[in-house]
Amino acid sequence: MTPLRFTPVALSLGLFLAITFTLCVIWGLIFPGTGLMQRAMEAALPWFTWLSWGSYLLGLVETFLYGIYAAAVFVPLYNGLSRWTSQVPAKA
Repeated sequence: MTPLRFTPVALSLGLFLAITFTLCVIWGLIFPGTGLMQRAMEAALPWFTWLSWGSYLLGLVETFLYGIYAAAVFVPLYNGLSRWTSQVPAKA
């Protein structure tokens, strides 16, 4: 089995979360009535407050870095467990 490479996974997860963050901001701007989106983002993203250009850019960077962090945890776990399970003999 081919091991996962860190860089493509990290960039993919970072971009995925940055795009998702942008879509959530757009959703919160289109439907501002409940304030649910604003509270969720402010709780999940340090120093993020709803909403200015600076805060949006900060949230974009933070979500991208969350993706890098997720890859830093996931890729070694996946590769290690993949090697470990391929070495375990199959039961007949």
